[in-house]
Parts: sequence; structure tokens; C-alpha cells
Amino acid sequence: MTEVLLVLIGVLLAITVSAAIEYYRQLGRVQKEYEKAKEAVEDIVLSFNKQLKREAEKLELFAYKTEVVASKSDGAMKKMEEAEKKLNSLEAKIGGAAEDGERMSTRLDEIDKKVRDAVASQETLAAKVSGIEEQARQFSTMPEAKIEAVIPIKREKALAPLTETEVSVLEMLASEGSKTAPEIKERVKLSREHTARLMKKLYEEGYLERDTRKIPFKYSIKKEMKRILKKTESEVA
Repeated sequence: MTEVLLVLIGVLLAITVSAAIEYYRQLGRVQKEYEKAKEAVEDIVLSFNKQLKREAEKLELFAYKTEVVASKSDGAMKKMEEAEKKLNSLEAKIGGAAEDGERMSTRLDEIDKKVRDAVASQETLAAKVSGIEEQARQFSTMPEAKIEAVIPIKREKALAPLTETEVSVLEMLASEGSKTAPEIKERVKLSREHTARLMKKLYEEGYLERDTRKIPFKYSIKKEMKRILKKTESEVA
């Protein structure tokens, strides 16, 4: 009887030891799976934080551009308020989307598109405001502007007083036809204000004609100036 009990005890002890060993093995595998899952979650959180930071920077840039446009015209203030509402709405969407990583990715794409559209809209508004300001200045001196009268060109001032940039603008207009100040700005790589001053100078000194029937105004080179440029080119050749 004692031997049977000892055998039973031995069997139970072996089963217990085997179960304990298997338990610790399972525990080890679970621990490894947990570590892998933890690393994956950390990578997802890090990627999400980077993406959220990029969108925050875009929103800051959008807010800055909105403030610049608003400072140029009282009429732009209403647009800025609307943009601010959109900005607050976008920020609220970003805050709520933090609870769900997958939905956040989709929403961030939508927000990025809205920000680009809003920035493009504000830049268009800024161009229109600039055009209105220029038109107001011109209308203050010529309220019934058509194609403005030709200012006689002074031949002694033809090319000598001009800078390289001014000569390049005249050559561009002579070869490519009339252009607006914004179009010229893109080609000469100057600021809007600098380009406006340059075009005003060339017009007032008699090198250009200006069409004020549409905004922005279009500038074209005078025929006599075009002939002078061609003559100069033939002499150089």
C-alpha cells in the first residue's frame, strides 16, 4: 500500500513539474510576443507623432500667411476670420483623431489638402488686393483710364541709364509681347514691390505703354524702344 502511495505521489509530482515547466515556457513565449507588440505600438505612436508634428507646422504656416494677407487690406479681415474658423475646426479634428490611428491617417490627408487649398486661396486674395491697391492709385490720377497715353521717349535716355535687370525686362517684352507685373516678377525673381517700382519707372521714363483696362495691368514695350533694341542688337552683331 505504501509503495502505491509513493508511486502516485511520484506521478503527481512529475505531472506538477511538467505542468510548471510548460507554464513557464508559455509565459516566456507570451513575454516575447508582448515585447514585439510593444515595439510595434511604439513605432506606430512615433510615426503618428511625426505626422502630427508636420501637420501642426503646416497649420502654423497657414496661420502666418493668413495674418499677412489680413494686414494688407481691411477687406481681407473677413477672409482671415473664416480661415481662422477653418483652422480651429481642423485643430479640433486633429485632437479628436488622436484616439484612432487609422482614421487619423485619412483625416490628416484631408486636412493637408484643405490647408493647401486655403493657402492657394489666400495667395490669390493677396494678388487681388495688390491689384486693387494699384488700380486705386492709378484711378486717383486717371479716373477714366483706357490704354494710357504714350509718353514720348527720350532717346538720350534710351539704354545708358538702365540696369541689367531693366534691359532684360525690355528685351523680354520686345521678344515675348505684353506681360503683367506678376508675370514679370516670376521671370526676374524680384519681390512684388521691387517689380512694381521697376515697371513704374520704365513706364514713367517712356520705355513702356500700360493697359489699365484690366487688373493686373499689362505692360508692353513702345515701338520706338523696340526699334532701338533691334538696332542695338544689329550693331552688336
